[in-house]
Amino acid sequence: MKLPVSTEWLLHCAATLAQLDPGATASAAQLAQYYDLPAAYLAKQLQGLVKAGVLIATTGPRGGFRLAQPASEITLLRIVEAVDGTSRPYECREIRQQGRGALPPEECQNLCILAQKMAEAHDAWRRSLGGVSLADIIATLPPTAPARTRSRLTPTTGSTPSRRSSGSDAADPPPRSNR
Repeated sequence: MKLPVSTEWLLHCAATLAQLDPGATASAAQLAQYYDLPAAYLAKQLQGLVKAGVLIATTGPRGGFRLAQPASEITLLRIVEAVDGTSRPYECREIRQQGRGALPPEECQNLCILAQKMAEAHDAWRRSLGGVSLADIIATLPPTAPARTRSRLTPTTGSTPSRRSSGSDAADPPPRSNR
């Protein structure tokens, strides 16, 4: 099964929002800048998470997105299903009953074994994602990651983050005046 690229984007954005201080928001533009993604398309995708009840969107100068529930209550499965839906990726069309190799109807009373195994694999995948919350993901990050994320998720109006190669946390010198 291949998931769309937007699934990766929204999983990362939700994990990023889970690292913010309680009540804090990040705009679609901030998240797009943080991950170098197209802002308009990301904003549209984030609205899908709002409709699914995963995120809350607020408007205004300090508006943006935040988790709708505690990170411990939002599973990866909820996010994936909000993006990609709940349809099973495999649909058996019973081709075992077609063509020159068609089995007689009496041999097709039970579910096709291939469909059964594909359904079992899909169910295991769903159980796995359903058993992992955003809080579980955040708990596996290095202890400094949330603070680093918060510091780099800067407002998109007024200033932009500087790109330092030295890794220094020292403040940038003030800009020079042209006067």
